[in-house]
Amino acid sequence: MKERLQKIIAAAGIASRRHAEVMLQEGRVSVNNIVIKELGSKADAAQDVIRVDGKLISLEHANIYIMLHKPAGFVTTLSDPEGRPTVVDLIAGVPERVYPVGRLDYDSEGLLLLTNDGNFSQRIQHPRFQIPKVYRIKVQGRLSREEVKKLANGVKLPDGFFKPENMHIDKLNDKSSWLRLTIREGKNRVIRRSLEAAGYRVTRLVRESIGDLTLGDLKEGSWRHLKKKEVTGLIGDNFPSQKKPERYQVKRITK
Repeated sequence: MKERLQKIIAAAGIASRRHAEVMLQEGRVSVNNIVIKELGSKADAAQDVIRVDGKLISLEHANIYIMLHKPAGFVTTLSDPEGRPTVVDLIAGVPERVYPVGRLDYDSEGLLLLTNDGNFSQRIQHPRFQIPKVYRIKVQGRLSREEVKKLANGVKLPDGFFKPENMHIDKLNDKSSWLRLTIREGKNRVIRRSLEAAGYRVTRLVRESIGDLTLGDLKEGSWRHLKKKEVTGLIGDNFPSQKKPERYQVKRITK
């Protein structure tokens, strides 16, 4: 069965669909030895010879789902041109090639998922699926309930209006405040930007949960594989990577 190339590349755990589109435009993808640059082009992963950067996509291994308690001071990428440590360094014991589902800023902490299943990644990140993510945020200053109520009503940003869900004071200190809120969108650094636009400096940001999945007792810097019921809880029983595992056991690039 033919599918869009960016979907096949994402399912192979090589990149997200968005990044796969960039790869296509850059001429890094070939099908049956013909370079394909046109977005929307299709191929059959079971029959066609698909290569990315000259390396053949393999159809052999099972999908991997990992949850990591990301510490501050790590970038959420596979590599960093500035030489900073990456989240991949924290899962060095995993032989499979996995990539982060969404992002947490260099200075942010908390729950981060990694996988080689591009369809799972798409489901978690796409706003259409409305998967809630809960954060705790520490800001400078002792905020009043009126200030928090005003923030909860939303903040206008250059790229749109941001309104969090269930925003409330979690803890008050003499010179700082802990807030808790829920978001269902993935705009870049939207929490930090909205609070800073309102005049509040963020000193810590921790993602506590994605859907029903929480950090629990997972220690900072540690990781574990998700259980099958946890994956199902996030994406549902009818999601293709669960319903048709033979189609989505595409994992690595081999020489």
